[in-house]
Amino acid sequence: MRMTVSSASASCGFDEVDLHDPVLYGQGEPHSVWRHLRRHSPVHRNVTADGRSFWSVTRHQDVMRVLRDHEVFTSARGNLLTTLGTDDVAGGRMVTVTDPPHHSRLRAPQVDALTAGVRGTGGTRMREAVRALLRPALDGAPWDLAQAAARLPLMALGPVMGLPAADWPALGRLAFAAVAPDDPVYAAEGTRTTLATAHHELFAYFRAALRSRHRTPADDLLTRLLPPPGEDTRAAAELAVYHCYSLLLGAVTTLPHTMSATALAMAESSRVIEVMRQGPQALATGVEEALRWSSPAAHVLRHTTRPVELAGVRLSRGEAVVAWLGSANRDEAVFPDPYRFDPGRTPNRHLAFGYGPHYCLGAALARASLTAVLAELVDAVEAVEVCGPVEHLNSHFIAGINRLPVRLTPRRRAAH
Repeated sequence: MRMTVSSASASCGFDEVDLHDPVLYGQGEPHSVWRHLRRHSPVHRNVTADGRSFWSVTRHQDVMRVLRDHEVFTSARGNLLTTLGTDDVAGGRMVTVTDPPHHSRLRAPQVDALTAGVRGTGGTRMREAVRALLRPALDGAPWDLAQAAARLPLMALGPVMGLPAADWPALGRLAFAAVAPDDPVYAAEGTRTTLATAHHELFAYFRAALRSRHRTPADDLLTRLLPPPGEDTRAAAELAVYHCYSLLLGAVTTLPHTMSATALAMAESSRVIEVMRQGPQALATGVEEALRWSSPAAHVLRHTTRPVELAGVRLSRGEAVVAWLGSANRDEAVFPDPYRFDPGRTPNRHLAFGYGPHYCLGAALARASLTAVLAELVDAVEAVEVCGPVEHLNSHFIAGINRLPVRLTPRRRAAH
């Protein structure tokens, strides 16, 4: 997804654009559409090519309300547009498609299990892994940054979960297929088949991995997710599988696409690297801007549980409502000059990790990993130059990049 709007874009026809069409995000200008809707129709009815409908919510304040008010806007029927028109079978079992108070009971084991993992992710181990990732590109030859960045989620989460490194490539590809089933790179035989295959294989993998940990515990997240003695073992074990699936998809959503989008910003302005290199606080501020700028998870889906008025529009019970995080994070009412990557932007009330009860439980892990990634990048690289066509992901959920050919200029260091 392109991160800005075209100076030549016009409003003609924007009201009729199908925001459900994944090709729009790979080849079109969704930010231009969102800007038009924020100004003229902030709660807008969309009808898909096959006749399904949903309401698009594009302003920051309205997106916050939808995410905060779970009693009116439920996630239990599904949280992504891939489930539009059907109820998600994971409702009540996976934390992202469950409302409080049951949501809190599902969330607690993941939060506890992740706490220890965060401590080991943002430091030496992760930076060494990123250093190795960058090393082949520091000779100035063309290098596909997006393809390399696709390895980041398992580099961060694999050791925390205790997953063998030999399994990481296959797990990464399955996870990408699960979050971007419409993209030609991952689509097998259509969206539904791609989703079903990825879901089946990932669940089978984690079931086997958890059974192995039950026999041979280890100091990792998989072991910490195992049910304590005395619980309904089968139900708790299946819940752990959903936890693993959710964590992996969250990592795949955030890390690679935030790095790629930030690298594009670095290519457009040398100031980005210069500012983020000025110390830990400058880097932390830059990481938050990278998250706002990339908004890797473009939307979340909710359904109304009763009639409600939102921004002057009356919605009936049972309506599908899409909160566009990518639009909220470019809202001019909240972010001055929103189409400029400002590494020193403060305050930065971005919604990249959501808001309210469903605030991303992996946010701390993602921030620690992304901090390590960008710290190593600005330390090793003087400049980023795009040297070929950029291919954006066909996905209405992931604001991603499939191909990003670049040349990296190594940082010149003073002689001692």
